[in-house]
Amino acid sequence: MTTHSGNTDLLGSTLAKAKGEDRAALIAYLPAGFPTVDGGIEAVKAVVAGGADIVEVGLPHSDPVLDGPVIQTADDIALRGGVRIADVMRTVREAYEATGAPILIMTYWNPIDRYGIERFTAELAAAGGAGCILPDLPVQESAVWREHADKHGLATVFVVAPSSQDARLATITAAGSGFVYAASLMGVTGTRESVGDEAQDLVRRTRATTDLPVCVGLGVSNAEQAAEVAGFADGVIVGSAFVKGMLDAPDEAAGLAAVRALAGELAEGVRKR
Repeated sequence: MTTHSGNTDLLGSTLAKAKGEDRAALIAYLPAGFPTVDGGIEAVKAVVAGGADIVEVGLPHSDPVLDGPVIQTADDIALRGGVRIADVMRTVREAYEATGAPILIMTYWNPIDRYGIERFTAELAAAGGAGCILPDLPVQESAVWREHADKHGLATVFVVAPSSQDARLATITAAGSGFVYAASLMGVTGTRESVGDEAQDLVRRTRATTDLPVCVGLGVSNAEQAAEVAGFADGVIVGSAFVKGMLDAPDEAAGLAAVRALAGELAEGVRKR
């Protein structure tokens, strides 16, 4: 069997290119299978066309503990539509082929564990994926995953939070690759009025432990907030605001137009820091 190599290098060069342009990267999150598998693929294409540099494709989960009500609603729609891991891989493959952008999968650990680590990493690499964001995989239990991910050229992105102590941050960032996902607020994802000082402090503490880019997620929904976060982070991650744009639209075409337009506004925001 040929060992396909994933696109972790593309992820690194994309983040470096944004830095070279003296701006933050815009990272969009969208669940696979929402509103349908085909519609989800079109949504990824739309956010990249609008200006997103990198896309996280969510693997829908029946109990998405980190995600707020907006993403839970979208996950529910995807699961009722019968989305499978094969559909998530197809989303990555078709989105990557159409856009050339780095595409990661964001997933809880349980589906990978059940599917098989070798099978999951091999298929993600073959699809052109850049890596995985694993919010609930403890670093100390991640060695086997990382071995397979490294073998297949995939990044392993871990999540740090304001509650993470400095020593713990160092352990997490030493094990990760690609970038570090800094969850700016305690609690679930969703849009917030203000993103605030807690995120800035977390980025500062995380940077003290690593040379990896630090990207901030949870709470950004408009260009002004994107500019604020871009002032101190290497990347701005936006999820709920895109999903809400799709959910609130009267039909799929309007939803795609909405997310493309939002990506455009946010892309301007990350350049205005």
